[in-house]
Order: sequence, then C-alpha cells, then structure tokens
Amino acid sequence: MKVLVIGNGAREHALCRSLSLDPDVTALHCAPGNAGIAEVAELHQVDALDGKAVSTLATELGADLVVVGPEAPLVAGVADAVREVGIPVFGPSGEAAQIEGSKAFAKDVMASAGVPTARSYVCTTPEEVEEALDAFGAPYVVKDDGLAAGKGVVVTADLEAARAHANACERVVIEEYLDGPEVSLFAITDGDTVVPLQPAQDFKRALDGDEGPNTGGMGAYSPLPWADPKLVSEVMETVLQPTVDEMHRRGTPFSGLLYAGLAITSRGVRVIEFNARFGDPETQVVLARLKTPLAGVLLAAATGDLADLEPLRWSDDAAVTVVVASHNYPATPRTGDPITGLDKVAAEDAPHAYVLHAGTRQDGDAIVSAGGRVLSVTATGKDLTKARDRAYEAVSRIHLAGSQHRTDIAAKAAEDA
Repeated sequence: MKVLVIGNGAREHALCRSLSLDPDVTALHCAPGNAGIAEVAELHQVDALDGKAVSTLATELGADLVVVGPEAPLVAGVADAVREVGIPVFGPSGEAAQIEGSKAFAKDVMASAGVPTARSYVCTTPEEVEEALDAFGAPYVVKDDGLAAGKGVVVTADLEAARAHANACERVVIEEYLDGPEVSLFAITDGDTVVPLQPAQDFKRALDGDEGPNTGGMGAYSPLPWADPKLVSEVMETVLQPTVDEMHRRGTPFSGLLYAGLAITSRGVRVIEFNARFGDPETQVVLARLKTPLAGVLLAAATGDLADLEPLRWSDDAAVTVVVASHNYPATPRTGDPITGLDKVAAEDAPHAYVLHAGTRQDGDAIVSAGGRVLSVTATGKDLTKARDRAYEAVSRIHLAGSQHRTDIAAKAAEDA
C-alpha cells in the first residue's frame, strides 16, 4: 500500500512513524512534513489547504490511501477533493468536519443526538455576550465558534478577560463550566461502524500545576489508571455512536477520526468539544500503545469496511509524551534556534523513547526550531512511572536555547496508580 499523509506536526510524525512500521506499507509520503518526518517518509512541498494540489499529488504518486492530519485542510474540503479523484481518504468531508469547524454546529448535533454536554449560548452581539456571561457566572468558558488551532478557548474567573475574548470573536459560544478531570477519547469510524481507541489525558496549560495560558497541549499519557473501566463503553453508547448516527441522518456522514473531549463531572460524562481529526499530543501516546498495524485500520474506515475489522490489539505498556516548546510559547515563539541531542536520544533511548518532530526544519546540516511546539518526546514503559522516567531522561539529552517543558506530565496519575 502506498500512503500519503498530509500535515507537518508531531501528530503527523506519529502517524508516519506507525505507518512506517506497518509491513503492508510499501511507500510512505508526507506533504509538507518536517525534518523528523523526512527520516521515515518522502516529503513533498504542497499547500495542505489546496484540495486540487493534494489530489493531483496523490494521483501522481499512485497513492492507495491519503490520510489528512490537521483540521484546517479537512474543514477546507481537502478530503472531498481526494475522494473526487477516486482515492480512499481517511478524514471527513468539509461539511462533516464542521463538527470541529463550528462549535455552534457541534452543539446543534449534540442536542439532536441527545449527547450530554454543557449548557451554552451562541452569541453574535456584545449584548448577547453580557447576558450569557451573567447567566453562567465564573469561571467563564468562552469559545471562538471557528477554528483557532487549539487556542480559541478561554477559561477564566476574570470577567474582563472573558468579555474581551468574546467580543474579539465574530461568533462565540459561552457555556457553563464543567468540573472534573478531562479525558480525550478517539474513535475511528466509516460513517456507520465506530471503533474506539484507548483514552488519553492531555495537559493544556503551559506551566506545571496547570498554571499559565492555554496551549495546543504540553504533554499527554495513556492509559488512565484512575478512569472507570466502563468509561469507553459508556462514551461509545452515549456520545460516539449517537453522534455518528446523527451525522448520517443529516446526510453528512462522518468518516475518519472523531475525537471527543470529555469532562468526567460530578453529574457524569459531558462532552466539552468534538474534533474531526487525531488530537495532538494525545495521538503520540495512543499510537505508541496500538499493536494492530495502522494502515489497514485507516483504509477500512476510508472504504466503509470497518465492520469487518478484527478487534484492535493494544500493548499493556503505558506511554507518556512531553512537549518541548520554544522560548515565549504560546505567545510569539522564537524560531530558528538549533536543536542538539536528537542523535543521543536515538542512540541511547530507543526503542523505548523517541522524538517526534512538530515545529522543526532542516537548515543545512542542522535541525532548527520552526514553531511554538517543537518536539514531542515520547516513551513507553511497564507503567506510567517507568514511561515518565524514560521520557524525561530523553528530554534531558536535548538542547534548544530558551526552550520550556512541563515537569509534571502524568505525575499525579503515576503516583495514584
């Protein structure tokens, strides 16, 4: 099977790494990719948002499967363009991707499907914003209706900050605050059959102790030793299958990866948000534990054959990912700094720990930073403590001037396990 992956982040590197280990994959391509992905896939320069360019590249390569990683190309309809040229594609249509592209659309789907979620208001005027903020009180949860690369949500006790964020958005969803720990649960679907993956937890705040601003994610771990063993089956029954069924009923079937961001509240499981693609950095730990070869699973979703798939096989090992971010992230990150120590990790920590590239590029012989989140250092171990130790050991070998990372990823879960 020849596979083309679209995207250039650590999520795409994790996908490419898993696909490169799949014996059924005979050729692996990525567009545009990054310096790390170049080690496992052939890179191509293409505008990931240009459906025609992506479908032309897929045709030229003779791709048997295209995997669209990020949300922006999905919402832009890139998967539709690939489908139109007759190539199987893992990723929803532009219409179905609105479940991530518009928070208001997602709320409407959930209401129709009877999916438990936070009460909310959709606001387009300052007056509506004031009414909604007043109705819910602090802490305020304010979400930009559109795509914002993981940075469109503000959760704050500061009324002024909540009001400022709301009024900076054209259309905003203001909702009640959900208490309790958060869980990410991915499901692969062909529009009818839904196959859940293993749950993970990510860390959105920039600093230790969940302090500092929201980010795209500073680390993740899986499994969740504290979660109810029935969590996955409950979410399948109350959230994932009803949502896929409702999308089908609307004539916009969702195939690809449906990501449910969940809060385990005192009143039960509630959906915080849906995403239309693999989450980053949770993908890094979920795929680290998946033993079933990945390409066949993605192809089955793309071709409507998931019902015939054997049950997925999982490692009992734990996995932890620590994100190394550049100086000043998540504000205006500094880029162009050389990264050293990657060869040390490859020589001394493999196969239990490895580095997935996010914001990197090749500059002559050097690899330099090219974004806010630069690397996802991922490790496995017999339990979370061992996986954490290995991940942080690998992080300690890497040098990037001014870089930052959290030191407490999975610490509490490892302690409580």
